[in-house]
Amino acid sequence: MKLAMTHPYSGDFRAFAAMLPDLERAGLDAVLLPEAYSFDVISQIGYLAAITERMEIGTGIVNVYSRTPALLGMTAAGCDHVTGGRFILGLGASGPQVVEGFHAVPFVAPLARTQDVIEVVRKTVRREVVAHDGPAVTIPLPQGQGTGLGRPLKLVNRPDRPAVPVWWAALKTGAVRAAARLADGWIPFLFFPERAKLVWGEALAEGTALRAPELGSLDVFAGGRVAIGADVDVDAVRDAVRPQVALYVGGMGARGKNFYNDIATGYGFGAAAKVVQDLYLDGKKKEAEAALPTDLLDGLIMAGPAAAVADRVAAYRDAGVTYLEIIPHGGDPVRIVERMRAIVDA
Repeated sequence: MKLAMTHPYSGDFRAFAAMLPDLERAGLDAVLLPEAYSFDVISQIGYLAAITERMEIGTGIVNVYSRTPALLGMTAAGCDHVTGGRFILGLGASGPQVVEGFHAVPFVAPLARTQDVIEVVRKTVRREVVAHDGPAVTIPLPQGQGTGLGRPLKLVNRPDRPAVPVWWAALKTGAVRAAARLADGWIPFLFFPERAKLVWGEALAEGTALRAPELGSLDVFAGGRVAIGADVDVDAVRDAVRPQVALYVGGMGARGKNFYNDIATGYGFGAAAKVVQDLYLDGKKKEAEAALPTDLLDGLIMAGPAAAVADRVAAYRDAGVTYLEIIPHGGDPVRIVERMRAIVDA
């Protein structure tokens, strides 16, 4: 099991970058950079490549609409080159607000587009002539569109590796099934290791049954907020995650159209999830946060004495997690990574 972090797109990138070499020496194996509608992450990945030596650096995530599929392939090959073979391309659909509201691109056929993008990325990195005729992406531009002068091309440069890992941030059943079949890795959200199979188990099994052997096993990137020590205030750690969990379970979407609420329901917290949603949509955010069940919050964090955290790590490992995400809670992030490294390697 590898140790990983995600740097929040609203955080101080320069401060994080200054600390990253110390985190690498402490045992951190990977860092993912999300994008949303923030600073672009590709420039940041180039910067981090120059100041690190062994850790993997990836996007966590970039959307499949704002860059063309071939450009995403170029980006994968280019970032893999500057990192010396340490790049991970994390992809996701994002949503209409970002894709249409910010990038002015139609948010259509997200599942089909993601599958097409993965295929085009892999063709590009293999330095094949990029011709693709899928349900969402056609390359070159079809006759009758544009000038009609476009012809298939292949990447000028020779990539360092014939394949760059492509991870898919998938949540809905069809996308999770497709990720298990096609992607190198899967990035879930609100991952409760002991109950994850209740929500995604069937889709993962169906996709894995159709997986090409040459892809190897599916990497899984998941984790939570971490605080280690006999004196840790576990209630404070729970309280630290309440606003985000309440936002997603209660405020993302309308009643009956909130997949994060569906995830909580699938975990067995249906009644509480409904209460949280009703409170949140009525503008009672603090009440919604307070209504989150302790058992749900405990499934999303790793906090307490080292033995208790070790039990949580074991649960993530048993759930198939190969990249354990660490979100340090208070204290010294470098020291937290060192302690987690010892627990994971024990």
